Formats: sequence, structure tokens, C-alpha cells
Amino acid sequence: MLRSMLSHAMREEVVSRNVARLVQVAAPDPEEIQPWTDGEARQFLNAAREHRWYALFAMALGTGLRKAELLGLRWADIDLDRRQLRVTQTLQRVRGQGVIAGPPKSRSSRRSITMPDLVVRALRRHRAIQRAEREAAGTDWHDTGLVFTTATGRHVEARNLSTTYERLIRRAEIRPIRFHDLRHTCATLLLLAGVSPRVVMEILGHSQIAVTMNTYGHVLPAMQQEAAGRMDDALGGSGESAAN
Repeated sequence: MLRSMLSHAMREEVVSRNVARLVQVAAPDPEEIQPWTDGEARQFLNAAREHRWYALFAMALGTGLRKAELLGLRWADIDLDRRQLRVTQTLQRVRGQGVIAGPPKSRSSRRSITMPDLVVRALRRHRAIQRAEREAAGTDWHDTGLVFTTATGRHVEARNLSTTYERLIRRAEIRPIRFHDLRHTCATLLLLAGVSPRVVMEILGHSQIAVTMNTYGHVLPAMQQEAAGRMDDALGGSGESAAN
């Protein structure tokens, strides 16, 4: 960041030299990935099924949306009949400014996603619940247009979501992981299911496929084993080996 700031200062002729240009910055440690298995993910969803934010958790696991993207999602961005959603807004608390709605973190984060049936069914049920809450709230309802709200239509606080998430993990009696690891779980399960890394890249909103592959390198050995098995099936290697 300092190097970039000094480069800008040079262009504006505020300073004559960027002294940070020669500084070697150590590469950051890779992020620790702790995804759930498919069994753990199902167990969590079963524990969350009766909660009013069940659709949020199903969407986190089924589409890999970031927390800020989930909290900023609007009904106007969703087409349930076509199973499509558009990521066009995030919602997060900024120190000194409160909760701020803004654009996704990058151009690649602004994306369209085809939702799995599990998510579509959860959203239809969630929409019916929200309509009932709107009628019950009457004039106290705040029409934010958001998909995931409080019982009076207000935005969901990230810390309240985290508290609920941790409580549901304890109810499910499974290994605790961070909320962001639901996104990693989504990507890992897709890759293990044989989905193209480029498709996974587009679903997650990564800017480059290298980001996807570097982040989910732990999946590569299993993918290579699957590829080798498919090649044996294609070329008859398994049968020849058995014959020898």
C-alpha cells in the first residue's frame, strides 16, 4: 500500500523518489482451509432447518456467497423461476459509518449464479415466512427489499448471524468452522464432484483461475485420482491390468 501511495505521489511530483520500490515484501501465509465434508454440511443444514435463516445457510453452502453478499442480497436480484441470482450489492458494518450498502469487492465479484434446487426450495419457503412476518409487523415493517432480515424487515447484523451460526453448529454436534469456511466447503464439494475449476471460479467470483486453484490445492490429489480412474475407464486400463 505504501509503495502504491508513493508511486502516486511521484506522478503528482510531490516526491522525487519512491523509496518503497526496492523493499521486498514477504508473501503472506496461505489461508487455512477447513471445509466440512458433505456429511457434516448435511448435518448442519438438518440442525438449521427450522430456523428462520435456514435459507441463508443453505445459500452459503449451495452458492458460496460471502457473508456481506448474503446480507446485501435483495429479492430484486433473484429469479426463482429461472433459478438465477445476481450479486450486485454487499452489506457490511464500517467503523464510524454504520452499516453500509455498497458494490461487490471487485468486478469479478459482480456475477450471476444458477442456484441448486435445494436453495430455490429454501428461498420459496423463506419468502412465505417473510411475508407472514411483514403482515404480523404491520406498520412496524421496514421495507428494505432485502432477502434476509429481522422479523421487522431490518438488515441482519453480522455479529448476530455469527452468534446464531455458532449455536447451530453446537446443536448439530459437528466440527466448528468459520462462517467463511461455508464458502470453502461449497467450492471443495463442487471440485470433488467433478465441476470444472473455471466454473467454480465463476461461481465464487474469483478474478483468475489461479486464485481458485491455489486456494483449493488441497482438492487436487483427489481430483487427480478421479482423473486417473476415468482415464482407465476410457482406455480399458483397469481391465487390462486385471487380465495381467
